[in-house]
Amino acid sequence: MLVAEGWRVNVKRVYRIWRREGLKVPIKQPKRGRLWLNDGSCVRLRPERPNHVWSYDFVQDRTQDGRAFRMLVVLDEFTRRCLAIVVARKLRADDVLQCLADLFVAHGPPEHVRSDNGPEFAAIAVRDWLGRIGVKTLYIEPGSPWENGYCESLNSKLRDELLNGEIFTTIREA
Repeated sequence: MLVAEGWRVNVKRVYRIWRREGLKVPIKQPKRGRLWLNDGSCVRLRPERPNHVWSYDFVQDRTQDGRAFRMLVVLDEFTRRCLAIVVARKLRADDVLQCLADLFVAHGPPEHVRSDNGPEFAAIAVRDWLGRIGVKTLYIEPGSPWENGYCESLNSKLRDELLNGEIFTTIREA
């Protein structure tokens, strides 16, 4: 913007000033590869309608006293609507089941649920329960967060716009 107004400035100097002043400098985003191939075959299942594919993941933060808390974020990938955010000090497989059960009653069960292979999601109880209901599970390869792009994008915005700007004193406030 400075160059457009006629200033002769070095980009690195502007970056240093932004950092020194505590401003948030936008980080260059790497080019993203395609999530599907040119011939139309899918590398990952794309959502086609509401309630087709849901995804969920965890976000972790700390209260003012330094104690950690976790947030379970559940998202409908087609509508990109956040269906639930559950906040607790510890979230286990039973908590995931309770959240999903409440959402299934409110919205109906989806055809597929996408999640990573964390301990809460790999729990036998969660897999068995989803299998009994008839919901297919889609697991993400370890170290491949781009396979869960919609949920990771929401988590990033949640962190940038809420968690990095607020200090929570209690878990209830969070």
